[in-house]
Amino acid sequence: MPPSVTPADGPSLDAPVTLRPLVRADLALLRRWLAAPHVHRWWFHETTDEALERDFGAGLRGEEPGEDLVAELGGVPVGLVQRARWHDYPEEVAAIAPILTIPDGALTVDYLIGPVELTGRGLGPRIIAAAVAEGWERYPDATAVVVPVAAGNRASCRALEKAGFRRVATGELPPDNPADPPLAHVHRLDRPARLG
Repeated sequence: MPPSVTPADGPSLDAPVTLRPLVRADLALLRRWLAAPHVHRWWFHETTDEALERDFGAGLRGEEPGEDLVAELGGVPVGLVQRARWHDYPEEVAAIAPILTIPDGALTVDYLIGPVELTGRGLGPRIIAAAVAEGWERYPDATAVVVPVAAGNRASCRALEKAGFRRVATGELPPDNPADPPLAHVHRLDRPARLG
């Protein structure tokens, strides 16, 4: 099916990708996405009310340095992006230090596509690109975006590469899903020189 064809019950794939902050009213949708097998396989989140509050409540209350963002396609929610400065999470910087030194000001992103029918259609790289482009503007001192991915998550690695990232390291990191081995690939995209 060509990418411009609209899935039967979803938005046009040609529509623009935009990001907006996650709000409490999104939690029911987020619960469904996190429970979907294609998402749960890699995110491995619990979906009880208590777990959602634990994992997303601080962000909803503005108490978390990272951002939880809903990715929309033509105004229709289709995914989640988490964007943060690495150095706001020292324990994460310490965990990755044996395989890569995180540059000052670096960002990271994590992402999911909720509706399974929208996966494998080129939307992932577009969501990543939107998160990065907005990140350069929001964080003018950001020097790079560095994203570790479980080595077995080939689709995520391909999406990052299609969005312009390059693999810069491979090593062991604690996996999100305990069923996975600890091997991870780390991808990096540097701030374009034209953005200063």
